[in-house]
Amino acid sequence: MERTARIATGESVAFDYELAGLGSRCIAMFVDLAIQIGVLIAIVVVFQLLYTHTGGAHEDKTPISKIAYAIAIAIVSFVVFAIFFGYFIILEWRFGRTPGKALLGIRVIRDGGFPLDFTASVVRNVVRMVEFGLGFYVISAASTLLSPFNRRLGDYAAGTLVVRDNRFERADLPPLRDREDDVLVVGVSQAQRELIRQYVARRASLAKVPREALATRIAANVRPELAASFDHLSDDDLLVYVASLL
Repeated sequence: MERTARIATGESVAFDYELAGLGSRCIAMFVDLAIQIGVLIAIVVVFQLLYTHTGGAHEDKTPISKIAYAIAIAIVSFVVFAIFFGYFIILEWRFGRTPGKALLGIRVIRDGGFPLDFTASVVRNVVRMVEFGLGFYVISAASTLLSPFNRRLGDYAAGTLVVRDNRFERADLPPLRDREDDVLVVGVSQAQRELIRQYVARRASLAKVPREALATRIAANVRPELAASFDHLSDDDLLVYVASLL
């Protein structure tokens, strides 16, 4: 059964997000795990080849070769740790999703619809390690099924949601002449900018009538702040255009 989450912004405008289900999250996790294992195997193979090629397999090792071997083992151990722990933290922080999530069309966001920050990414993935150790994500699966917002324990700890990523297409709008882009939107507040970005990101998933009504409400607050009238643009086209300048 599909579940949705309604997130209200500071402008009293609500966005509905379709939540990622347990199935898509599990598939994404196995894809990411396969990538991690593949990279790990490649590193081990390369290390073994180098070790054999440099004569490290001989029993008559010198003290220097033993030290070099120990350093190599430490480096490989660090790389393995980085692959299995840093993989999720860095990719979800920078892009909101891992390759597995991108393949399934899902991403991680914070409560309120905001992009994932570094702290939230660390928290949810530290808890991930705990969940992995306690029965290979069995607790995670149970939590996701029982939660009304499909949250695993890491999502609860970090205040995050995993939602379906609906892309949008930007309208081809004629550029305005004799004005710098940053001047056009200089009066738009940070809250309005975030609201416009959320609208544009979700507009493709909205039906025509609700989309037009929502665009009208947002544009009514934004138009007075712009450095041009934009009367030739509909409310929807205006928001798409302004989003392209932010």
